Amino acid sequence: MVRFFSGRHGDSRRQERDLLRQVRRQRRASERDDGGGGVRMRTTACFRLQVPRLALRRRLSALKGGVSRPATWRHRPISFLCYILSVSALRPLASRVTLYRSFPTRLLSRAWGRLNGVELPTWLRKPIYSLYIWTFGVNMQEAAVEDLHHYRNLGEFFRRRLKPAVRPLCASSCLTSPADGRILHFGRVKNSEVEQVKGVTYSLENFLGPQNRRGKDSSDSSSSSSFRDLLLLSPDSDLFHVVVYLAPGDYHCFHSPTDWKVDLRRHFPGSLMSVNPGVARWIKELFCLNERVVLTGQWQHGFFSLTAVGATNVGSIRIYFDQELQTNMPRYSKGSFHDRSYITNKVLKVAGEGGEVSVTEGGMGLQKGEAMGEFNLGSTVVLLFEAPKDFSFNLHPGQRIRVGEGLGSL
Repeated sequence: MVRFFSGRHGDSRRQERDLLRQVRRQRRASERDDGGGGVRMRTTACFRLQVPRLALRRRLSALKGGVSRPATWRHRPISFLCYILSVSALRPLASRVTLYRSFPTRLLSRAWGRLNGVELPTWLRKPIYSLYIWTFGVNMQEAAVEDLHHYRNLGEFFRRRLKPAVRPLCASSCLTSPADGRILHFGRVKNSEVEQVKGVTYSLENFLGPQNRRGKDSSDSSSSSSFRDLLLLSPDSDLFHVVVYLAPGDYHCFHSPTDWKVDLRRHFPGSLMSVNPGVARWIKELFCLNERVVLTGQWQHGFFSLTAVGATNVGSIRIYFDQELQTNMPRYSKGSFHDRSYITNKVLKVAGEGGEVSVTEGGMGLQKGEAMGEFNLGSTVVLLFEAPKDFSFNLHPGQRIRVGEGLGSL
């Protein structure tokens, strides 16, 4: 019995092995006859198994707008930026302006001012300044000191001086440009409003503050038809304005545009939002909201005013003849302003009559082209002046201008 079962079991094994051999031979023979078709059959079978999965993915992708297919790492920042721009574009303009105005621009400007005062190592000065020069197109050939290693910190580099011969004064024009920059707007003042950019205006009274001209206060509206008329000394004159925008790569000092006398300095603490023309189109009365220093006085034709408007990272506005001025302080009252008069009243005794006479003296006299002050980075200078009605500008909007070039003539 053992032999019988062992024999039958061995025969079954041999039969199985023979059958497997025959299957392998047939498979090899078919592969030789088809020239590798068996491999293609297996590949095709695998491909057919994957096709439904791919089709399902594509359908799901189409239904979900492509969300199911993740973007590559290179495109993720771009996709995120496009998403942010699309969301901000759908947001109302008023909401965007409110969000922007809530940024701590004064704090950022003070931090930037401290960073500007940090002394840089000598080996690091040239790479940093060279990057800034390349980014903003600074012309260092005009600088009084062209060696970049000379500037100890960013503040000194921003406030660099120029060679005396590179900014000649225009002798034929009674009024010259106070700064290097771009002309944003110019013309006559109408309805006591001034344009900061095309189509966006601000109130002249909010910009300059209350005035006391001709011995009358600006609140007395019965004696004057408008705030503009309060500033004019002659009924035959008109009021004009010029707005010069200083970019970060421009020369950051501003000069006296004519021979005139400064009677009053008025400092308005305020916000430090960007005065870039793109931002100025969003925010009405931007120049009235930002911190600014208003210098008012007289020139040969009557009222004259130069205003230095602060901006983001330009919290420090310096006036050379006024060492008491301090801008971008941590605390301030909204809508407040601080005055300093350069006019003094002296009482003189008259000999022989025993009487006394009050004499008004003072006023800061400035000559045409004289350096007046400086910004920390770049900002805006606004000129408001009285002139005869036949005064004409030699400018066009968007024009690049430099210190000493003529603005207009009579």
